[in-house]
This record gives sequence, C-alpha cells and structure tokens, in this order.
Amino acid sequence: MLSLVLLIGSAEAFQAPVLPARPAVARSTAIQANINYDAAMDKWKAENPWMAKYGFGPSVKAERWNGRHAMFGWLAIIATGYAKGHGFFPGGDTALTYANWGGLAQIGFGQYISNERAIIMIAHIHALAISAAAAFGPQVLGDSLTLLDGEADEEPYGFIPPIKQTGLTPAAEMMNGRMAMVGLIAVVATSVASGQDILDVVNTGVGGLLF
Repeated sequence: MLSLVLLIGSAEAFQAPVLPARPAVARSTAIQANINYDAAMDKWKAENPWMAKYGFGPSVKAERWNGRHAMFGWLAIIATGYAKGHGFFPGGDTALTYANWGGLAQIGFGQYISNERAIIMIAHIHALAISAAAAFGPQVLGDSLTLLDGEADEEPYGFIPPIKQTGLTPAAEMMNGRMAMVGLIAVVATSVASGQDILDVVNTGVGGLLF
C-alpha cells in the first residue's frame, strides 16, 4: 500500500501544474477604452453642439479631410522638389528687391526672400485655394467637408483601420491619410531639429531623387 502511494506521488510530481485561467485583461481594457472614448465624445458634443452637428472637432469626417489635405500636401512637396531639381524656377537664387516688391520681399533683419521661395509660396497659396475649393465647393464626385443637416458621422475606425479589401476603399483612404499626417509631422520635426529646409529633408529621405 505504501509503495502504491509513493508511486502515485511520484507520477504527480512530473505532471505540469494546472494554472488558473487568466482573466481577459486585454478585452476588458479595450472595452473600457471604448467606454471612455464614447463618454468623452458625448461630453464634447454636449459642450459644442453646433460644431458636433457639422463634424468639426474630433470626428471621423474631420480626420478624413485632414488626411486628404495631408496627402495633397505631400503631392505639393514632391512636385516642388521635382521643379527645383529640374530648373523650373528661373533665377531661383536671385533675391527680390524692396523697390519692386515692397514689404512682401522682406523676411526680417534686412534679408529678402529669393525668387525660388517666392514662386514656391505663390504656388502653394494657389494649391491651398484649390484645396479649399474642393472642400467647400459643390460636391459632384466627392463628399462635403462638413456633415450635412441630418447626416450621421461614420463609425470610428479604431487605432488601425481594418483593411478588408484592396483598392479605393474608405478604410484605405483613412490609413493613407493617417500615414500622410504622421509623415508631415516627422518631416517638420526633422527640419526643426536639423536646421535643414523641408525640401532638403524630403530629398534626403528619397535618396536624392528630387534634386
């Protein structure tokens, strides 16, 4: 009998311990995060009813349009770098004079803006006007900048939009817009930290393909 007890005890010693089931911490955390987000959004809508009605502030509509403008901004930056590298700016290093341009030519401390920078600035102002027209103008092929009367905002896409199919989908546009916005922040931060122009930072990032 004693040998039988010792044999059973020895066998149990080699068995893997039975661990208690772990609580679904990740799931409960995600649920709590959603609850906190919904509560914060409800509070913001209650405090800013007019802005919430038209999709201003922390809304999916605003995020979508911010992403579109960021992607359009990248297109403008790349086009500017290409134009600079291929000599599309005549006399780019020539500084504007006060006699011809007045105070518009000054950038402070007795310095004047170069012809290249002036062309880039005017081109980007036109691009901004086109972007504003696309946002506020009649919507023929797209959607409006703001929510229309009675229009509900989209459901939030979460931290990573679910890409369920390829092609031109709302989720893909949202992901591309987010990457464009993060990219612009990274480029500006690198420009400030390094002291280089934004075009020089972008040109370095693409391996000198622009100029």
